[in-house]
Amino acid sequence: MNVSHETWSSRFVFLMAAVGSAVGLGNIWRFPYLAGENGGGAFVLVYLLCVALIGLPLIVAELVIGRRAKQSAVGSARTVAREAGASGRWVVVGWLGVVAAFLILSYYSVIGGWLLAYLPMTASGAFTGVEGAAVATRFETFLGDPWGMTLAHALFMAATVLIVARGVRAGIEQGVKIMMPALFAILVLLVAYAAVEGEFVRALSFLFTVDFSRIDTEVVINAIGQAFFSLSVGMGAMITYGAYLQRDTDIPSASVTIAVADTAVAILAGLAIFPIVFEVGLDPSGGPGLLFKSLPYAFGHMPLGAAVGALFFLFGLFAALTSSIALLEIVVSWAEEHRGWKRSHAAALIGAVVFVVGLLTVFSFNILPRIAGLGFLKIYGEDPNVFGLLDLLTNNLILPVGGILIALLVGYVMRPEIVREEYGADPLFGAWWALLRYAVPLAIAVVMVFELARPFFA
Repeated sequence: MNVSHETWSSRFVFLMAAVGSAVGLGNIWRFPYLAGENGGGAFVLVYLLCVALIGLPLIVAELVIGRRAKQSAVGSARTVAREAGASGRWVVVGWLGVVAAFLILSYYSVIGGWLLAYLPMTASGAFTGVEGAAVATRFETFLGDPWGMTLAHALFMAATVLIVARGVRAGIEQGVKIMMPALFAILVLLVAYAAVEGEFVRALSFLFTVDFSRIDTEVVINAIGQAFFSLSVGMGAMITYGAYLQRDTDIPSASVTIAVADTAVAILAGLAIFPIVFEVGLDPSGGPGLLFKSLPYAFGHMPLGAAVGALFFLFGLFAALTSSIALLEIVVSWAEEHRGWKRSHAAALIGAVVFVVGLLTVFSFNILPRIAGLGFLKIYGEDPNVFGLLDLLTNNLILPVGGILIALLVGYVMRPEIVREEYGADPLFGAWWALLRYAVPLAIAVVMVFELARPFFA
């Protein structure tokens, strides 16, 4: 189908949308607990290096593909490959992105629903003065209620569909114009609160004092993985958003802005969380339960905890929504282009299917906590259910393979003069080109193999 996609109204709006795509649960949930589990400052140092040397080159590569072809992730991969005289099979790059976006959104929406449910719960003072065991029990009770989780999942998915259905300018742009400034404002308030009421100096020391003896293979592998997944690379989000770019946008500088903003949110989230965690005597390496167990308990024992806790979950909700609209846009862009569907119809239909698939994740915590045949997931630390399978499949397999193929497509398949034309006259082209061709695919491959093989050598 010959579909003409919309373009961003300005470079600034594109940057807000792209940063919103990157900023998500990986920043406010995964980064803090990984930093807690991997030595604080030692992890942060390695993470920053990985963002610069692995994540940033991939952002540039995806934007180069998208702006060159001006199509969906699938159409863009096919077009740049054909332009280079290469096999049409490189379209798999786009298809991996569409599949990954669909599957990730199906469970991402469920977790977004948790944030939506915890917002009024926290604001009402439900955790004020409540002991840790009772907070944990409340979360387990929530997970055990399929109807409550389904409603929260439906509301979050509906919000995502409504934004995407309105289009790039009337929907996504207007959404990020509201949510992104609010997100950053709330985050600044949370950090200020943590500085006044929490053990801020201890948190600064924890995040920025580097104990080089803590840097080992596992810390490096975790940092590479976090940098890769936090920046939303490997799934075609930046290809899709890059397709809406104007020709006068400087891709290298825009990519640096995206990477810096995403990293800043992750670090500021740590500075908002760890002072409070330390103040109430919790373990900073609390793992995934940090967000829905440790923090509600902490806010429940802090001054103005109900109001500040509600702000925190509102911040998380905005971060999740700006990422979910990018995930849905990847699939809707393909449907518009290759099926000729009207955008509003495509968003509604795809959103409905995603919602139904997401019910399998909802049921993974109550009705179907274990499924025969998925017992092998235990060796990877995943629960033997659909949620565990999707998490392993997307994060440990599809996204890494997608990232490697994107690096190879731009680094080896596209003609160098075409890549240089899209990249621009930046003097660092040679360094980026070398990183993309050699360091990036090798590093991602090492992480993927290590993660898949880790259980057998533990």
